[in-house]
Amino acid sequence: MFSNKAEFKAVFLQKLEMTFGTSFGESTKREQFQTLGHMIREYVSSDWIQTNEQYRSTGKKQVYYLSIEFLLGRLLRHNLMNLGIETVVMEGLQELGIDLEDLEEIEADAGLGNGGLGRLAACFLDSLASLNLPGHGCGIRYKHGLFEQKIVDGYQVELPEQWLRHGHVWEVRKSDDSIEIPFWGKVESYQENGKLMFRHLQAETVTAVPYDLPVIGYQTETVNTLRLWSAEPSRFTANTDILRYKKETESISELLYPDDTHDEGKILRLKQQYLLVAASLQSIVSSYKKQKRSLLEFHQFVGIHINDTHPALAVPELMRILMDEEGLGWNEAWYITVNTLSYTNHTTLSEALEKWPMRIFQPLLPRIYMIIEEINERFCQELWEKYPGDWGHIESMAILAHGEVRMAPLAIVGSHSVNGVASLHTEILKEREMNAYYQVFPERFNNKTNGITHRRWLIKSNPKLTNLITDSIGPKWIEDTENLENLLAFRKDQAFLTELGDIKKANKEKLAKIIHEKSGILVDTNSIFDVQVKRLHAYKRQLLNVLHIMYLYNRLKTDPGYSLYPRTFIFGAKASPGYYFAKKVIKLINTVADKVNHDPDVNDRLKVVFLENYRVSLAEDIFPAAEVSQQISTASKEASGTGNMKFMMNGALTVGTLDGANVEITELVGEENIFLFGLRAQEVLNFQKNGGYNSREYYHYDTRIREVTEQLVNGFFPDTEGEFTAIYDSLLNHNDQYFVLRDFASYVQIQEQVSEAYRDRSKWLEKSLVNIAKSGYFSSDRTIQEYANNIWKIKPIK
Repeated sequence: MFSNKAEFKAVFLQKLEMTFGTSFGESTKREQFQTLGHMIREYVSSDWIQTNEQYRSTGKKQVYYLSIEFLLGRLLRHNLMNLGIETVVMEGLQELGIDLEDLEEIEADAGLGNGGLGRLAACFLDSLASLNLPGHGCGIRYKHGLFEQKIVDGYQVELPEQWLRHGHVWEVRKSDDSIEIPFWGKVESYQENGKLMFRHLQAETVTAVPYDLPVIGYQTETVNTLRLWSAEPSRFTANTDILRYKKETESISELLYPDDTHDEGKILRLKQQYLLVAASLQSIVSSYKKQKRSLLEFHQFVGIHINDTHPALAVPELMRILMDEEGLGWNEAWYITVNTLSYTNHTTLSEALEKWPMRIFQPLLPRIYMIIEEINERFCQELWEKYPGDWGHIESMAILAHGEVRMAPLAIVGSHSVNGVASLHTEILKEREMNAYYQVFPERFNNKTNGITHRRWLIKSNPKLTNLITDSIGPKWIEDTENLENLLAFRKDQAFLTELGDIKKANKEKLAKIIHEKSGILVDTNSIFDVQVKRLHAYKRQLLNVLHIMYLYNRLKTDPGYSLYPRTFIFGAKASPGYYFAKKVIKLINTVADKVNHDPDVNDRLKVVFLENYRVSLAEDIFPAAEVSQQISTASKEASGTGNMKFMMNGALTVGTLDGANVEITELVGEENIFLFGLRAQEVLNFQKNGGYNSREYYHYDTRIREVTEQLVNGFFPDTEGEFTAIYDSLLNHNDQYFVLRDFASYVQIQEQVSEAYRDRSKWLEKSLVNIAKSGYFSSDRTIQEYANNIWKIKPIK
């Protein structure tokens, strides 16, 4: 479309005037952003069409990644970078008096996800396209995402996330590909040509309308597709209460994770999950049938991946399509379904494994429920043959039991592959959490350690470090991150280490400016930037971090001789709207911050910052500036983590438990380049199985613990009476489920080691360099290549 600045400027100006009917001089920043976005989408459209044509004509296997979340972040700079036109565009805009960074700020973060699950899905899409692999995403186009977080008087307040207020420049609405999704009603059986057939009658239908986004590979011609479904009223539903129907329909794609404490929320979540699955699978099957191939070969040409249990209804839905719409028998349909589907588990927390009440599920999805009943019946029959007479064991493994539909067993039984996301996590699944299924299907279980796309988390977010790396070892690492290991040659190179330190300082200054603008807090850029940013959950133990800060505050107040290396503690986290405990932890962090930051006795050595509305674009400023990465989950509870990888790749050192991918980080960098503390996974699992932990013992025998826990309830924080009782009770009266007090002393000790290590600047930078050099293993390109080779069996198409 344009090969130089002059050409770009001419096209840009013409496009702006034609689109908005205004002269350049009169145009707004938003109009300029929209113009550039539309230009990029048009620029890639021929490659996008060509990619799809190539997939069709070569007839090679394609994979579809079904996920309830895709946390994309902003796409403007990322797309320019992947297309290789960033410099031309930036310089062309500059000559027009436009700063590309200003246009970037116009773009809203897409409200399509919340935490690591969604960001992983986004990294995977980037890797699929960059590796020229035929892989697409299927998700939901949430009108309001999760929520926009504001902190008011220290409390989290949720506002609607208005990311679509000005439209979404990257999407293309495909109304002609809309699909009707039935809910409620009844199922009637009938005979046709001697076969038992089923039809769904009196259903309330909803129209799923697809919006397609191009997923642009890094400096390749591959453009894959992320298809997002929006729920809209159907013209086929004759409904007396049309306003109720319209409101209920549109609410399906209104919000990510609606509160499901009541039946209404449970119904809404189930509708979301079925809409995602039914629309995606019907679209995939329809696309496959256009190739005039036999459905008996479907699994040889199509892979469908279930990202966590949210899309587990893919199992009965694919069976329904193959039997009810395509006329296959049960055995043929089951063979195709199992060999088409694969499933990633993301948790060891049993409460996170979804279960739905049958009393809600059966009337809402009557045909799907019938199919699950039959799957369950046949699976239990298999178990009976393996474990004759052991009803208890069979009941514990059943898909339907105790009035519930269990989604994890449904996904395991209906897939040919079940993977964990870090070596420790996969072993825990095999040996404990899913051992019963592992005994039945040992060949299905495998590990795929998570990864992150270095294109966003290093090249885009940390350009200064990127340039230093390329100047030092050449550009090959961009294509194959394992080449980052060549940096180890500079471990003792003082000039290199000095430059590495200068880059970190510049990134800290940039973040300090953002902190001051957002919160009014001035932070010392010579202090250690100690960061914990992630979802707020009890097992991630933001509470341990804040109790340690309270201990440091107490020590500074009572021990004038205590020499603490100045430390800035930075938090970012959203708590689920219905998660009372997590919201209290946010209030505690902000209350501690208020006390610490306003106390002249300590605030030259200690600062606490809570950055509101943590999201991808903010993360891109945080990771390059961080020096300490807090990965302090209770061992055995974090499946993998990906924040730990982003920090590592940007040169931060990890303070962590041996949990999730921290285990693999330790193996790569060596224990001398990471700060480990706390219980090991096996110890935690043993405590949980056999008992033996009493949190009150730690309260009684450690005066530091006693002081900080009592400060939660004794008026130490003014005007907070009763505010932190739930936290206090969780630690003492409910025996501290996540072993915060058990790991407290170990955590204090390791943080002292961090301060000591930081004082030796050269040694610290050497440790930082080792982390960067060893981070190449955690590229999502490696992860996706493993999925492609071992699970999906897909090949690159140039």
